[in-house]
Amino acid sequence: MEDLPWQGDACALVDTFRSGARTPAEELTSVLAALERSPLNSFSHVDAEQAIETARHADVSLPFGGVPVGVKELQDVAGWPATSASFPLRERRAVVDSTLVRRVRDAGSVLVGLTTASEFGGVNLTRTVLNGVTRNPWDHKRTPGGSSGGAAASVAGGLVTIATAGDAGGSTRIPAGFCGMFGLKGTYGRIPRGPRAEWFSFTGVSGCVSRSVRDTARFLDVTNGFDPRDPHSLPRVDGYERGLGVHIDEIRGLRVAVMMDFGGAFVAPLVAQQVAMLADELISALDFVRVDAVATLPNMGAAWSLAGMLGIRANLGDAWPDCADDLTPEMRFGLRWLDGKWDDNAAIRVAKRRVEHNEAMAALFAQTDFVITATNPDVAFAAEGPLPTVFGGREVGGWNNGRLTAPSNLYGNPAVSIPAGTVAGLPVGLQVLAGHHRDHWLLDIAHVAERLQPWPLVAPTTHR
Repeated sequence: MEDLPWQGDACALVDTFRSGARTPAEELTSVLAALERSPLNSFSHVDAEQAIETARHADVSLPFGGVPVGVKELQDVAGWPATSASFPLRERRAVVDSTLVRRVRDAGSVLVGLTTASEFGGVNLTRTVLNGVTRNPWDHKRTPGGSSGGAAASVAGGLVTIATAGDAGGSTRIPAGFCGMFGLKGTYGRIPRGPRAEWFSFTGVSGCVSRSVRDTARFLDVTNGFDPRDPHSLPRVDGYERGLGVHIDEIRGLRVAVMMDFGGAFVAPLVAQQVAMLADELISALDFVRVDAVATLPNMGAAWSLAGMLGIRANLGDAWPDCADDLTPEMRFGLRWLDGKWDDNAAIRVAKRRVEHNEAMAALFAQTDFVITATNPDVAFAAEGPLPTVFGGREVGGWNNGRLTAPSNLYGNPAVSIPAGTVAGLPVGLQVLAGHHRDHWLLDIAHVAERLQPWPLVAPTTHR
């Protein structure tokens, strides 16, 4: 059998480098070979020359010293394509590293290339005119989700141990859930945006998709902290990895609400059943007090879409509407809808609806400390799309796709997707939400879940 890339987590890979049992150059050689033969189409750009040079001189004493990392296509790496996964922007190149990328690079990572994303991060499947269809390593006929679909597929598919991600409506948690990986959307501002951060919807956060809780905790350690080019970024917090398990006594006995219909979503019965099984185990292990909370959230579908499409429209600039035929159907529809809807009154409605939503979320967290729900309303759908409107045999409409995840983006609180087993051979994610700045609590809950119900670190079908 060919020499495979490391199939454990990134922290263990660093330990292996430090012991001398494997070198960064050897690992990168395996990664590049695996990328060449991979059927997943999860990378849109590979910079082998730069990666080889970095691996040769990797400092393995650093947190991610020598670890090959995939960078989400929507995040800037100097000199690499900066297309936003959109065909009309195919010639655009990044001038500087994003703050996230610079910090990941400074932590010793070997940046391999760009993982595929949905166009402008706008939908929860990864299929674009520019890059084609990205596939789920658990079942190649299924989507890995989006927008960080290539990141999740690459990590679950045994190509790289960790990949950067982003989440403006569920784009880290949805693919993590579909691919059986771990995904945290931190408190808004925990990891800075920018430089030249755009402010349209105030929902997007950066992060990673990983195979373990400790990998994500280490990633937070090296990437969080204030940056003056992002005035909304938060002060640095130290010790996420060192603190794993330390806060158990703080959270033991706190309140939890299990809400499968969170945000007005409909969850397929088999998915709800699978999530409830792990929820029960967590509640018992942590002595949580189950409460019946009420969350009367306004329907944010139109408001979220209007604000997001405004940013996409700005990115396309004068190319719109002449570029319409070069966009995915979802982008064409959304931009035409924006042209017919956006005016001063629409902006006012979005702002008012956002306030209503925030008030409702604040009222929810006055009733409970945590909310447990599913990450996705059903298992992964067809890789080519379209976005489903039927879940568990019931017609409920397209907004159901992100209804479980988007509320935390709009409110800015942290939320995490934890692998919770499978339904019909496909991964299911359990989502936990907490109040602002409780990222460390969510890591501890996930750390407990990881031990209660260990998950495969790569998809079982990856190398068959």
